[in-house]
Amino acid sequence: MATITEPTVEEIRSRSEDLGVEFYFAQFVDMYGRPSAKLVPAAYLDDLVSDGAGFAGFAAGEIGQRPSDPDIAAIPDLNTFTPVPWEPSLARFACNITVDGEEWPYDPRTILRRQIAKARTKGYEFMMGLELEYFLLKSDGNGGIKIADALDDLEKPCYDLRGLTRNYEFLRRVSNYVNGMGWGNYANDHEDANGQFEQNFTYTDALTSCDRAIFFRYMVHTLAQQEGLLATFMPKPFTDLTGNGCHFHMSLWDGDTNLFLDEDDARGLGLSETAYHFIGGLKKHAKAYSAVTAPTVNSYKRLKLGSTSSGATWSPVWISYGYNNRTQMLRIPAPGRIEDRTVDGSTNPYLAATVILAAGIDGIENKIDPGEPNAENLYATPYDELRARGLDTLPPNLLQATMELERDEVIREALGEGRNEDYVDYFIRVKQDEWNRYHEQVTPWEIKEYLTRF
Repeated sequence: MATITEPTVEEIRSRSEDLGVEFYFAQFVDMYGRPSAKLVPAAYLDDLVSDGAGFAGFAAGEIGQRPSDPDIAAIPDLNTFTPVPWEPSLARFACNITVDGEEWPYDPRTILRRQIAKARTKGYEFMMGLELEYFLLKSDGNGGIKIADALDDLEKPCYDLRGLTRNYEFLRRVSNYVNGMGWGNYANDHEDANGQFEQNFTYTDALTSCDRAIFFRYMVHTLAQQEGLLATFMPKPFTDLTGNGCHFHMSLWDGDTNLFLDEDDARGLGLSETAYHFIGGLKKHAKAYSAVTAPTVNSYKRLKLGSTSSGATWSPVWISYGYNNRTQMLRIPAPGRIEDRTVDGSTNPYLAATVILAAGIDGIENKIDPGEPNAENLYATPYDELRARGLDTLPPNLLQATMELERDEVIREALGEGRNEDYVDYFIRVKQDEWNRYHEQVTPWEIKEYLTRF
């Protein structure tokens, strides 16, 4: 596996001039994965690289700042130079946050970089691909939403050729932009829900994959708005339809060697002992890390027992692993690769990659036994029967997930200490406030269910 050499400022300047770039986005994300940026003229590239773009951090979202704190500086990672495909005069850098010249411990990208660096000291390079599902919607004129394609009304619309054809121009544009950036878009499909799509690109190192995920979400939102549409990666925008996942496909490498691959695996999954221990770590820490991979109130309306109008949720409830079986939390779609299906479209990919990597390495270091793989349809096996076999479930809501997270020392260490509080405690405080704001709402369901009962 080739070592990535960071381009020089002069190389960036030369490429920018060749492309006609006039401005750069200096972009970073907060806890929610929301991108913020400043627009910096290309003539100020030297200043941007040396000093960064300054922001009042408290105003920029959940980035661990108080109004009294010094400004944050977004320092561009030159490896992330990304020409914006639909605007030739614009390019983007993903940035790392510093304060007073030091790395800011509440910056999600910095948190992942530190965890990757720890893994490298142990001889592991974390490789990842992501499957980002999204809906294309319109306003219904009454403050609600509806599927943008009025003809997309099949009970089982997954892979529908006519649905792909009707949305061909949008999908073609996204695909061409992804491939133009060199990401390798190899498939585009209509997903299981009406109005839902997925456009896949090839795997690479975890940090680059997360940088691309942030830009991909931004791109899909922007292009949809240009068409008068609304795109959403929200986990569960419709009660009766499948939700949006962001499944992680993962492996650990040493140079050109996939450490998860074993063609002689006695279990027949094509996994090495290292991979099985990694799975053991994921199973052990799944309840805690689900607060990060499924980080919203809405996430747990996707992670549920039962079915949708298409007949399945395609999301996990049981902490399990198995063959090429989409009812498992951890699917083995191919030899040498593990798919985690807890991750949804609202996740901050940097934080999610951090906790999953930490959980897996804990499994390797402590040789955690994952047990035997499961080949059953977990959607069809009775709940009591699975519990009697010793299977456990993911937390049923965000509040319980944060309680599990609070107790998990491995995940706490991975997310790191902060100037004022550990990142775990900061994350839990924000998320429990989110839960409380949700829990205090009186919903139309409650009015319908209770108003005339009592």
